[in-house]
Amino acid sequence: METTLSPKEILQWYLLAGVDETIGEEPINRFSETPPQAQAGSPASELERPNTPRIQPDPPRTHAANIPTDRAVQSACELAAEAKTLDELKQAMEGFDGCPLKKTATNLVFGDGNPEARIVFIGEGPGAEEDRQGIPFVGASGQLLDKMLKSIGLDRSRVFISNTVFWRPPGNRNPTSAEIAICLPFVERIIELVDPEILVAVGGPAASALLAQGQSVGKLRGKWFTYATPRLPRPVQATAIYHPAYLLRTPAQKRQAWRDLLGIKQKLVEPA
Repeated sequence: METTLSPKEILQWYLLAGVDETIGEEPINRFSETPPQAQAGSPASELERPNTPRIQPDPPRTHAANIPTDRAVQSACELAAEAKTLDELKQAMEGFDGCPLKKTATNLVFGDGNPEARIVFIGEGPGAEEDRQGIPFVGASGQLLDKMLKSIGLDRSRVFISNTVFWRPPGNRNPTSAEIAICLPFVERIIELVDPEILVAVGGPAASALLAQGQSVGKLRGKWFTYATPRLPRPVQATAIYHPAYLLRTPAQKRQAWRDLLGIKQKLVEPA
């Protein structure tokens, strides 16, 4: 199908649609490609029509460093177990090449906040601004999360914040189950090293990964679960809340989110 839009108009349409970056899983050398040639006597080739965008199929994708998921998970488990501090864990992750997201990300987005916090928040994954700064929740949704924390007397000096994956998924897509599985040993080790009293899964992917529940956040929110690993000295009380990005898209749910925050605040004041 042909279009009468100019290249500039097409780019403007992409920006309005939210496409701010063009990133693939694998780098492509466009200069090495051989353009199709028009056959003798045939109409002008598609390349000779400047206003007709050409859409090429994506090349076959391969896993980062061709590491199978099970081997990557095993390597992540071994590295995570060896870390005795958050700094050691971050250093180990900087040298870890088992997650395919690392190949397209700018920075590792490890965590932010107090390493001795009583409460840990685990979100979904870094966005564009988080990828640039290497800090979780610093974009629009992060600003809302800061306001949510402030509403119950918390800030980043009193909590620890991280994500289920530590590198930005291309185009801000949801992380895949394989990507979450590869990063999960590091997430678990963060929780073990901080050793909080309360764990909050922020959004659906985090709730599924940490709470082992198949229900949506809408059905999990307001309920409390028990989170435990072999290296935690005691079980941790855990719950789920709506992701701030979802609240920005669906402001009507902020009333429910406020109730959930009050429930978290109540848990913090209860005797251990």
